[in-house]
This record gives sequence, C-alpha cells and structure tokens, in this order.
Amino acid sequence: MLTADRVIALLGLAPLPEEGGFFARTHRLADPGGPSTTPDARPLATAIYYLITPEAFSALHRLPGDEIFHFYLGDPVEQLRLGQGGAGTIVTIGPDLAAGQRPQAVVPGGVWQGTCLVPGGPHGYALLGTTMTPGFTDADYEGGQRDALIAAYPAYREWIVTLTRQE
Repeated sequence: MLTADRVIALLGLAPLPEEGGFFARTHRLADPGGPSTTPDARPLATAIYYLITPEAFSALHRLPGDEIFHFYLGDPVEQLRLGQGGAGTIVTIGPDLAAGQRPQAVVPGGVWQGTCLVPGGPHGYALLGTTMTPGFTDADYEGGQRDALIAAYPAYREWIVTLTRQE
C-alpha cells in the first residue's frame, strides 16, 4: 500500500504553506494572445496534484473563480463550503458512489472552502487534483480568519475550528 510519504516523493509534492497539505503544479496554460506571458500573468487554466493528511488539511480559504476537485486515491475527504447569508454545506469527495461520495466536485468562486480527511480511513491521506479556469495566481488566495468566519457562520463553529489554524 502506498503511504503519504511515498506519494509525496513519487509526485514531487511540496508543502503548501498558507493552505496546508502538499502540492505540485502539473499544468499552466498561458494566454498566448494576452498582454503578458510572464509567470505572474493570469493563466487561462491551471491544474495541481494536492495531498492532505490528518495533520495537513486544507484550511478555509476562498478563490475568485470556480475550482474543480478530482479524487485520485486514498481516503475520502469532507469539504466544508460556506456561501452567502450564513449558508453552508458539506460535500464528500471520494470513490464510494453508492455512499453518496463523488469523485469530482466543483466549488463555485467566492465560496469559503476547507477540506479534511474523513476520520478512520485505512490510508491516512487523500490524493486529489484541482483544475481552475481561468487559472490560479497566488494573489487569488484569501485565507479565512477563524473569529470572523465563526461570527458569520455560527452553525458551523466546530467545522471552522477544525479547518482553521490558530491565529
């Protein structure tokens, strides 16, 4: 059985500092007709590998554009999504279709999102991929602040505490 450390080594994943987890950029499509093809220019599309463990979860954050998640292997994950007016939902991304899990999920732009492993899985990690179009830039990332999110979404307090780091 593959371990998290082995997957990290095989795919050349690196720590993702603010969000948590491990990643490797696998695709960046520049706009050949755009004003700039520098690394800071907005790409047309981006894709990454993304691995989480019980300790290295995806902290609550939001992005301006839609993000498509793809499940590859390991344990299923639970993803908290917080939208407008205090509304929230939990989506399970994984391979067990009969249990309601889905191998692909779309997080709409502007929605707070955070992801952790479903407890008790045999692997101790999940390997996912994400795709964005237009593509991701570092300036897009907005990290969630625990106290502000709890004030806006009090019904999800426990989830927010789980999916944020101490400020």
